[in-house]
Amino acid sequence: MSKVWFITGSSRGLGRNFVEAALSRGDKVVATARNAASLDDLATAYGDALLPLEMDVTDKAAVFDSVKRAKEHFGRLDVIVNNAGYAQVGVIEELTEQQLRDQLETNLFGALWVIQAALPYLREQGAGHIIQLSSAAGLIAMPLSGAYSASKWALEALNESLAQEVADFGIKVTVIEPGGFATRSGKNPDPLNNGHLAEPNPIYDALRRRIATFAGKQPAGDPAAAAQALLKLVDSDNPPLRVLFGQGFYPMLQQVYADRLKTWADWQDLSAEAHGNLDQENR
Repeated sequence: MSKVWFITGSSRGLGRNFVEAALSRGDKVVATARNAASLDDLATAYGDALLPLEMDVTDKAAVFDSVKRAKEHFGRLDVIVNNAGYAQVGVIEELTEQQLRDQLETNLFGALWVIQAALPYLREQGAGHIIQLSSAAGLIAMPLSGAYSASKWALEALNESLAQEVADFGIKVTVIEPGGFATRSGKNPDPLNNGHLAEPNPIYDALRRRIATFAGKQPAGDPAAAAQALLKLVDSDNPPLRVLFGQGFYPMLQQVYADRLKTWADWQDLSAEAHGNLDQENR
């Protein structure tokens, strides 16, 4: 049976590929973008199977209205894909308050509004699958990505709680953690030149060069392949809570998590000391 999708951030990149993959197999898609004209070619090609909507995820009222229109138009919602987002680049000292607030407004609160708008319909159906696009940066934080990682780490926690809260209603939640994908002109996107840069402090220039060198060595994934993987994920009877898209960061993640466990183990004596023994003292 065909599915009805609601996908944010559909104008380009992974979101655009997700829309095309779902449509090409006969599913129906509500695709949102800040500029709906970017979807005109798909509307021409797929006709009534696509409902393009102009929407900014930071506009809560617009999000709720768009989700309501989507449900009324197609009669149900099966897959919610929270894809809209961007990466604010800059070391912590360089970030302005507004840059951090804007990052959270889009990446965190935008996703929250979509979830809250869709949940009543999914509960009524007794089924649905919420897909949250996080990032490898939602699992490990690197220099220059403090704002972006903060937004993605928050999304990881939000959706982990959500998965436990809605499981009894037949609703599934999956957090996708992509590495780098070639979503700009066929090249691996440059994280240091993405249009969202803090005013650089020259004292961090050497660090910037090291991060640029590291980023340039990461393999660029194919967005079309990611879209096909997403189709398999939403068709699964038992999808995972978390799944990596891409392989470049997996060895690093293994080491980071092993280091965390070792650090906690190495400092267990201090952890016990910090806990104290109030029961003994109160006797």
